[in-house]
Amino acid sequence: MNIEQARFNMVEQQVRPWAVLDQKVLDLMEQASREAFVPVAYRDLAYADIMIPLGEGEVMMPPRIEARLLQALQVDSSDRVLEIGTGYGYLTHLLAALAGHVVSLEIREDFLRQAKRNLEAQSSFNITLECADGLPGRPVGAPYDIIAVTGSLYQTDQVLRRQLSIGGRMFVIVGEAPAMQASLVRRTGEEQWHTEALFETVIPALIGAPQPQQFVF
Repeated sequence: MNIEQARFNMVEQQVRPWAVLDQKVLDLMEQASREAFVPVAYRDLAYADIMIPLGEGEVMMPPRIEARLLQALQVDSSDRVLEIGTGYGYLTHLLAALAGHVVSLEIREDFLRQAKRNLEAQSSFNITLECADGLPGRPVGAPYDIIAVTGSLYQTDQVLRRQLSIGGRMFVIVGEAPAMQASLVRRTGEEQWHTEALFETVIPALIGAPQPQQFVF
């Protein structure tokens, strides 16, 4: 596989047509070695427009969703980022390239070990990796300028958004298949948040994500 051509095609045929026009994001995705974060069995599909299986029911989001996430969050070099769900570390790597520091929480120890190897191999070091359940967030380090939730939630989360700084942004996907809503939540005051709907998609839920109560008649 011609890696450079595959990256170029990913950006021009998948990412840019999906309304990603932020040149900083486009440049980063064309430069980052996505194949270094993909399980060996799927390396030839590293730049395909698919969810790549990581094992244990977890996936790597398609490149176009990762790009829309980055564009929506408008990550700045001074931002402190909290990522919920490290996976194999690709999005962590992208966030770290744009931010001041990234704290990434991953509940699966084997994923975290693999992500650590992948990130070190790419010299991505402004990152703190922790094996932890990301659903409660990380209050000890709050507030954060950016929160990126890489698995879906069944309902809007109140805990995580309270860990945003005023002016901070959170990307989150909420709902159930076949239609989930990706949104950008911005904290505008002590008790004020603004939610902007971005697009519809479907991705696996975070482990342990609470489901809404079902009414019984």
